[in-house]
Amino acid sequence: MTVKVPRACVMGHPVAHSRSPMIHGYWLRTLGIAGAYDLKDLRPEEFGDFLTHLGAYGYVGGNVTVPHKEAAYELVGRRDTAAEEIGAVNTVWIEDGVLVGGNSDAHGFVANLDDRAPAWDVPGCRAVVLGAGGAARSAAYALIDRGVEVALANRTLSRAQELAAHFGRRVRAHGVQDLARLLPEADLLVNCTSRGMAGMPPLAIDLASLKRSAVVCDVVYVPLETALLAAARRRGHRTVDGLGMLLHQAGFGFRKWFGGDPSVTAELRSMVEADIRAATRE
Repeated sequence: MTVKVPRACVMGHPVAHSRSPMIHGYWLRTLGIAGAYDLKDLRPEEFGDFLTHLGAYGYVGGNVTVPHKEAAYELVGRRDTAAEEIGAVNTVWIEDGVLVGGNSDAHGFVANLDDRAPAWDVPGCRAVVLGAGGAARSAAYALIDRGVEVALANRTLSRAQELAAHFGRRVRAHGVQDLARLLPEADLLVNCTSRGMAGMPPLAIDLASLKRSAVVCDVVYVPLETALLAAARRRGHRTVDGLGMLLHQAGFGFRKWFGGDPSVTAELRSMVEADIRAATRE
């Protein structure tokens, strides 16, 4: 008799670069849980059918990545609070026959900060978040939930204003020209843009006015140390790369699909770091 094991997948386009199978495979092995995790490269025109018939395709749930997070938000039958507030779904599971969408990016973001820069959220904490896309929405949601005042700086001011209006008075919108005034007040600086990512232009920002006690975080994890983080480290700032966000957000879905209690261990982080470095050298 063949025992049917639960299967989950990551859905995106392209998706071959995803480290999610490595992360979930590690937890399945170390926790001794029978299960499988696949890559599903789905073009936008294929995604809707696949997601809405996920169970019929043999899956109990999965992760949703670029460019499908907003489409998933519209297609699921029910959403959790984080997904509602952020406006995107990155994790799906089937509950009582209903396809449910959640968002674990905010949890992953703040858990990474707690892990890599303990006590970052000082009393009266002020954060400067660069960008106004999906990553910025997740970061802003997580930060205001922790009582942090957020200054959102974006090249297109109207996008920052739209996001600030969504979250209310704890988020203020600014253009990038305001950074010289914002940085001296910041306890946390977060890059939520793609600048500094492998293959993208570097993030051009002068850190000279940033107080030394401020933490500098970059949601980018390829490369592991962006030019922003390298410059901040040289100035003596505590730095937080984006890999931990990826690792911490993954546990949310694993518990929904497979059960168990996955944790972000030094062994897991080292394994993924080694894979990123090897891919970067290719």
